Amino acid sequence: MGTLYLVATPIGNLEDISPRALRILGEARLIAAEDTRVTRKLLAHFDIHTPLTSYYEHNKLSKLKTILDALAGGDVALVSDAGTPALNDPGYELVRAALEAGYNVSPVPGPSAPVAALTASGLPTDAFLYLGYLPRKISERRALVGQVVNLSYTLIFLEAPHRLLDSLADLQAVLGERPIAIARELTKLHEQIWRGTLSEACEYFTRHEPRGEFTLVIGGKEPALCAVARWSEEHLMSALLAGPEAGESPSKLATRLAGESGWSRREIYKLATLVKSRLS
Repeated sequence: MGTLYLVATPIGNLEDISPRALRILGEARLIAAEDTRVTRKLLAHFDIHTPLTSYYEHNKLSKLKTILDALAGGDVALVSDAGTPALNDPGYELVRAALEAGYNVSPVPGPSAPVAALTASGLPTDAFLYLGYLPRKISERRALVGQVVNLSYTLIFLEAPHRLLDSLADLQAVLGERPIAIARELTKLHEQIWRGTLSEACEYFTRHEPRGEFTLVIGGKEPALCAVARWSEEHLMSALLAGPEAGESPSKLATRLAGESGWSRREIYKLATLVKSRLS
């Protein structure tokens, strides 16, 4: 019975791959890769000839049987295009299926863009919250950020270059002025870690075209400011009455206002549902 190995691969510099990772990739019966073209280049560089199969977002469920069958005969290595697999890449379903089938799952640690950016950010690293890619829609993006506005944890997000400016503007609007480190091309020739405030970041990247994938590391709310004064019920009801006019559902209203009002999301949702029924 084989083991499913979760093998971290370089996010840029090929020297970052570990000897253990190379051994596992060379000895495995099969490598399940997010993009076989990308992984072939890595394997060719290190003269590894293990068979490959694709495992990506749109075939991750249909490929489960193929990979589990391979595990019945030996070890399988799961890799993403870069970094640690199963973090913002397919993998969770495979890990769960392998465990449920009785196979061992073992991580082979290594490069990870969120952790690399965090440690070099200059921001607190003792407690952080990683939330992956920011939503594409403005309303969903602001709602997500609103859920964490009062947390003191350092926040980590990923973002694509064509949405960076819009996301920075939304982050500033919801979080207020915060320190931020913005990392791109980590471990590569043109590595950049920009540090400043959210307003300064908006100004800088307006003047400098965003290129590459970005990791955003943002300071948490200062502990002294974390306590939110609870709104009066009248204040809350005024906000709830204005919400439907902006097209917000009770769920979105509850998420957004929970971070601002000092009321729990459950309390707000009940009131918002009541308001909606009265307005219908």
